[in-house]
Amino acid sequence: MSVADVKAVEQEPGTGAGTGARTGTRERLAALFRAELILLGRNRTALFMTLLMPLIMAFAMRQAVSSMPLQANGLSVGTVLLPGTIGFVLLFAVYSSVTGSLVTRREELVLKRLRCGELSDREILAGSALPAVLLGVAQIVLLAVLGGFFLEAGPPRAPHLVVLGVLLGMLIAVAMAAASTGITKSAEAAQLTTMPFVFVSMAGSGMIVPLDILPDKIADILELLPLSPVMGLVRDGWIGQGDLTETLKRLVIALVWAGLAVFAVRRWFRWEPRH
Repeated sequence: MSVADVKAVEQEPGTGAGTGARTGTRERLAALFRAELILLGRNRTALFMTLLMPLIMAFAMRQAVSSMPLQANGLSVGTVLLPGTIGFVLLFAVYSSVTGSLVTRREELVLKRLRCGELSDREILAGSALPAVLLGVAQIVLLAVLGGFFLEAGPPRAPHLVVLGVLLGMLIAVAMAAASTGITKSAEAAQLTTMPFVFVSMAGSGMIVPLDILPDKIADILELLPLSPVMGLVRDGWIGQGDLTETLKRLVIALVWAGLAVFAVRRWFRWEPRH
């Protein structure tokens, strides 16, 4: 976002600086959302990662998933691929995208300039993440409709668990993205600093290999990873096998990780370029 884009946010009709009147949170967020969405559309690399990478990953892992012992655990290729693809959306369309966006805005002094206006810190972070979150939600809805048909997975049997898992996943992905900027010096470095979280989540959170088919001791450890409870809730929602105790356990684990990420943001998030 350039200086001109920031001025456009500040002078958006009804947003304060151009009218001399303070505005509400909704108007300020809407102005920042529009500016961020336009910039996302101009960034072809970010748009590719947001829209196509999750689908590419799903097709790439289909052969491997079909060779796993799924039926013995009440699973199918569809009930593994669909939740896994939703996990990829959280990683690539939300986490990686928001991390890169926040770092770029910081290095261009956009965040520092926005703090001088009416926007609060929370509004700046929320407005910056909102386009990626909404695009991620749209992708997940499309996957739930079309993916369930083409993969013969059908609609989720417990949709409330899917919704809960997606909401928690979005919260964790955005919070982790903001926290990751604390160790990211530049937009180019974001491609490296996001890799540990992406690879660990893909390998250990059940996106590719469901935890249900792993030995119990290994599964018990991997359940503690940030996105493991999210994947568990989404998959249970699709096959309708979740119970209250397991759901509460996953909810606690997810909220603990979200809380740790928020603490990291408050402690280490930088509003000015790192030197």
